[in-house]
Amino acid sequence: MKYKNLNCIIGWMVFVVAAVTYCLTIEPTASFWDCPEFITTGFKLEVGHPPGAPVFMLTANLFSQFTSDVSKVAMMVNIMSAVMSALCILFLFWSITYLARKLVCSGSGEEPDAWQTIAIMASGIVGALAYTWSDTFWFSAVEGEVYAYSSFCTAVTFWLILKWDEEAD
Repeated sequence: MKYKNLNCIIGWMVFVVAAVTYCLTIEPTASFWDCPEFITTGFKLEVGHPPGAPVFMLTANLFSQFTSDVSKVAMMVNIMSAVMSALCILFLFWSITYLARKLVCSGSGEEPDAWQTIAIMASGIVGALAYTWSDTFWFSAVEGEVYAYSSFCTAVTFWLILKWDEEAD
């Protein structure tokens, strides 16, 4: 199997592990602190406290449309945070494997051999799953707060930087 395909498949498997972990442990309702405000303002498309997090609010509103029962809106926004966190883990895995491949293959762009591929994939799995189950990240992943969404955006941005590095002349 080609390295690129294996990297993609294992990355999505890590995503599924993270998504299942977070979705099984989400808060069933609004938890303490700012979560009720963010859930309510996302559901009603109102402005939360500064800076307002408009993209979070729009995405929370989209996820809240998947239930007709208003008592389940908080759970849907919490699921959104779980999915965003799992996507963050996916991009973290791909970032780790990109950097590990660059280290192992000396940046030459060559296909790694079987043992190198195992080492690269193992480093990605260990790094991504260690972050998946870290206390602070897990805590943010299961409640309707902006931190999961912010982590996802940061992970995508960093991965795009690495992708640009790979493709740039």
